[in-house]
Amino acid sequence: MLKNLNQKPTLLTRQSRDSLIEEEHFGFITRVSKTGEVLETFGDDAGEPFYLRSCEKPLQASLAIYYGLDLTEEELALACGSNAGEKCHYETARGFAEKFGIKAEDLKCGVHKPLSKTRQAEMLLNGETEDVFHNNCVGKHLTMLALCRKLGLPQANYDKLEHPLQQLIIKKVSGLCELSDTYPITKDGCGVPVMSMPLKNMVIGYLNLFCDPRYERLTTAILHNPYIYGGEDRTDTKIIQESGLLCKVGAGGLCIVVNREKQEGFVVKISDCDMKTRELVVIDYINRLGLGKIAADYSIRTLHGEKIGEINVLHT
Repeated sequence: MLKNLNQKPTLLTRQSRDSLIEEEHFGFITRVSKTGEVLETFGDDAGEPFYLRSCEKPLQASLAIYYGLDLTEEELALACGSNAGEKCHYETARGFAEKFGIKAEDLKCGVHKPLSKTRQAEMLLNGETEDVFHNNCVGKHLTMLALCRKLGLPQANYDKLEHPLQQLIIKKVSGLCELSDTYPITKDGCGVPVMSMPLKNMVIGYLNLFCDPRYERLTTAILHNPYIYGGEDRTDTKIIQESGLLCKVGAGGLCIVVNREKQEGFVVKISDCDMKTRELVVIDYINRLGLGKIAADYSIRTLHGEKIGEINVLHT
């Protein structure tokens, strides 16, 4: 059965080229306080769920703190983020694996080219081949395997929903996000289970994580290492570096932002998952709320640099 049929996304951006509308992108914004009060919304999500995708990573990594896993700040940042596969990420991942006796063949996240275009070009010129340690989810998988070793759990099927570690993760994330109902679970792109929930609960989970002193090491690791957390051209890295806010992007057009000082946060969900739209909407909303002055290019240009249009962010 198809879900999400009751949702009513709102128009968030309109792209014009020489005054002719070329693209329109719809979605949702939900801003929530630490007490669970919904402060502002754009679009009606009808309380229906969306998959967390990589936005689940910091919530999953909370188990590393909860069970006292011995990780450096860089390793924690790698565990929470979606890294761009650059040399700093690769070296951190390899060191993480060696530290816990994890081999490349133990990791079930799969292989893809680095997200960094610069690193892709370097590897092509050098005749290098990508491997599992370039995967943007490698930090999450390394942490799961390290937790299995710490807790005496089997490693072989750590990626399966029925594995005891995945059940611990589901219980922990459900608690942080204050879920009172059960929602669909699927596999993320890297093969491990990923949960779904209403947008409001995503923000609540982040506030319960990043505003809790018990998880201060995790928060500090991200704030001190925003490039290890993401990398080249990563929206969350840019926002953390320029505003000091906690931020995480996820596939499917998601981005969650937390303001620890005000103890509130918001989530953006772009219906067609357009990444440029996601970044501009998030930055525009941050700036409108007075939480930062983050620069963004709203221009449409030719390859020669000539401006021939613009992207207008609406409703925020």
